[in-house]
Order: sequence, then C-alpha cells, then structure tokens
Amino acid sequence: MEFASVWRSFGAEVTVVEALPHLVPLEDVAMSKVLERAFRKRGIQLRLGATVDVVKETGSGVSVGLADDVEIEADVVLVAIGRGPASSGAGFEDAGVTLDRGWVVTDERLRTSAAGVYAVGDLVPGLQLAHRGFAHGIFVAEDIAGLAPEPVEDRLVPRVTYCDPEIASVGLTEAQARELYGDVETREYSLAGNGKSQILGTSGLVKLVREMNGPIVGVHMVGARMGEQVGEAALMVSWEAFPEDIARFVHAHPTQNEALGEAALALAGKPLHDHA
Repeated sequence: MEFASVWRSFGAEVTVVEALPHLVPLEDVAMSKVLERAFRKRGIQLRLGATVDVVKETGSGVSVGLADDVEIEADVVLVAIGRGPASSGAGFEDAGVTLDRGWVVTDERLRTSAAGVYAVGDLVPGLQLAHRGFAHGIFVAEDIAGLAPEPVEDRLVPRVTYCDPEIASVGLTEAQARELYGDVETREYSLAGNGKSQILGTSGLVKLVREMNGPIVGVHMVGARMGEQVGEAALMVSWEAFPEDIARFVHAHPTQNEALGEAALALAGKPLHDHA
C-alpha cells in the first residue's frame, strides 16, 4: 500500500492486485473500504479477489497474467507477499535455539530453548515492526534485571500503514472482537465532523470497538496524519478504558486528535459534531 501510494504520488500509473476481497485484509474491514475508495479516487487501479498465474518479462517491461485471463502490462512489478526471518546460517540451531520455518521459537517472556538466550524483534513470530522490537528489547533488559515486567502483547502494539490516506490501528478488529466476546458495540466517527481534517482537506473515519458494556478493545483510524493519533488509541486499549472515561477528557479544538475524543463521546451516548 505504501509503495502504491508513493508511486502514484510521483505520477506513475499503478495497479494493485490482491487475492483477498479487500485491501489491507488484516485491518478492520471499515478501514479497507475507505482506503479502497480513496485509492480509486487517486486513480490507483484495484484488482481485488484476483490471483496471479504468471509474470513474464517482455521486451519493454513485464506482463502479469491473472487467473481470469486478464493481462496487465507494466514497467515494473513489486511482489509484496510478506517477509520472513533472515536466520539461516546464523548458528542458532548449533547453539540449541529451536527454529520453526526460520522463526526463533520463544515463550511469552521471549526466552528461547537455549538457557539464558532471549530473542527479540523480527526474528520472533508476530508483527514485524521496529517499535515492537524496541519494546522487546526493553522487556528483556528489565526481565534480566529481575524487574518482572509485563510481556509485550502484539494486540497492544500500534500499527500504521504510511500510505495516503494513512491507516492506524491498535487492538482487535470488530470481527476479532465478535469472535472473542460475542456481542460488541462499535461507533464510526467521520472526519467530516472534525474541523482540522476539513482544514487539511482529508476525509476518513475513526472507529471504536468495545466489549458490550465494557472497555474499548480496538481503535481503527483512516485519514491523513492518523499515525500521529495512534498513541492515545494505544492508551485507550492498553488501559482498558471505557468510552465514558475518555469522554471526560477535553481535547483541543481544532485538532485531529479531537476526533478520538468525539468518537468516545459518541460511543458514550453524548455525540457532539457527529456526522455518522
């Protein structure tokens, strides 16, 4: 998504081929739909639910053949199907460290099968994000020092996709929350009601997911600069805040951060500038 966005910004014609029904399939589906509309508006072509049969070099570039007999001609193809660990030949197994398809196997306290050996960051299965690696390093240092820190939960690690518009999220999607809790309550707050977003000329939304009559378990945002707002979202989810808790706090106007406060107000039954 990030490369598709930046290449389009440079003026390139871009087509995204995705085998699943939506872009960014690990995000809440509401975020996917907003991103798809925004990308189409920017002129990015989307082929959703499409699989690639063959990629061939041609005299002038590359030809991509899809399963539905559609061919896409391009100058260059970026294959983005995930990353794996670069652990081969590093001597881990010789040191007694168990690997699984290249990943270092750890317990929740990041201890490997070799006594006194920990693993952190991208070698550990889960989110491959720099700030997760930072948190792992701090956790291990404190654990060795005997401070008994809380383990790092991937569910509580903020995620940002740096495309235009940005997607930022933390916690459970609505689908994940329903699978875990059954009944949940959600609220989508449109950035059309946010003064700073109107000034910036950006659209998008903030979506809150809460356990029924319980705390906020997921925050999902799409729009310009939403990555800058995910810090408060992480506090909401990590501290198991209720919408009523957040509604008590005053958010400065006009700021995009105000959208989080107003989403909480709406979910608490006290909407202000609500364009939902």
